Amino acid sequence: MSMASLYVRLFSIFLLIICIFPPQALSVVPEECQTKTDGCTNKEKALPLKVIAIFSILIASVIGVCSPLFTRSIPALNPDRNLFVIVKCFAAGIILATGFMHVLPDSFNMLSSRCLKENPWHKFPFTGFVAMLSAIVTLMVDSMATSIYTKKCNNGVIPEVASPVGGGQQEMVVVNVGQFHGHHHGLKPAPGTVDQQLLRYRVVAMVLELGIVVHSVVIGLSLGASNNTCSIKGLVAALCFHQMFEGMGLGGCILQAEYKTMKKFIMVFFFSVTTPFGIALGIALANTYKENSPTALITVGLLNAASAGLLIYMALVDLLAADFMGSKLQASVKLQIKSYVAVLLGAGGMSVMAKWA
Repeated sequence: MSMASLYVRLFSIFLLIICIFPPQALSVVPEECQTKTDGCTNKEKALPLKVIAIFSILIASVIGVCSPLFTRSIPALNPDRNLFVIVKCFAAGIILATGFMHVLPDSFNMLSSRCLKENPWHKFPFTGFVAMLSAIVTLMVDSMATSIYTKKCNNGVIPEVASPVGGGQQEMVVVNVGQFHGHHHGLKPAPGTVDQQLLRYRVVAMVLELGIVVHSVVIGLSLGASNNTCSIKGLVAALCFHQMFEGMGLGGCILQAEYKTMKKFIMVFFFSVTTPFGIALGIALANTYKENSPTALITVGLLNAASAGLLIYMALVDLLAADFMGSKLQASVKLQIKSYVAVLLGAGGMSVMAKWA
């Protein structure tokens, strides 16, 4: 299955889930759970702001995810340099804070809402449970995907290997992993071979993108369905920064994965359009989708919990732990300290944004 068809299927499943909302979202709910109107609620004035949000967030997403892909032309930001490691740690801190400070609290708020029945939603911590299961499932996918890639290598063929030469025309090349045991940041494998670290980078990039895609559609849907002009203005600015910095983290992973040009384009495209797609979907469902209806709270809350578990796992295990326990950072305490500062700055900056988005 190609990456494009995989993402199309995921979008179809997600759209099917969202489309379940309208009939049930119109069901009778407690009066305090009905959408309240005030001076800021204006559907006509909110629509132009949403259209602006679609294009501004799209541009910010493209800038964020593409910026790391052009760093090869800058010697100081080459993946083998210390500065790249520091920037990557900064981006990993952003992804970690996204899971802990943005997605997980939203899920807690939704699944503990007074608009849900006391039993079972107030009797059991579903957010923590689903986030835990999501992290375990992510570990399973991570491990099994790596095993599949490794078996392909052992059989002598690995698909979609970018040629180190400018042409890069070959779709498949013969590899022999046993000939190379160096670290990706150290000795380079001979042309036509793929080292184990590169395989890990590819698995990490794909799994991370899947988690971000789910999260991005959810936040876009919430923005698109809202008619509160007072909150939309601040939310658009916060989401632009959010998508830009989150895109930098994903872009760094895509760069290290060394995909071919077409696969890079597919990953950049799906990351860039998911939030605008969610906003457009929210606009289309604005008349029927009620963000505080029981069905919406449960579905979006569970999706947020699953996304949070995935993002937290990826940030801690595949990004931060992999780098800090790797040979490059272990060989330099000074570089470790700089990287920790970068993580704290990234996580801190994204945590501050939690006030608005």
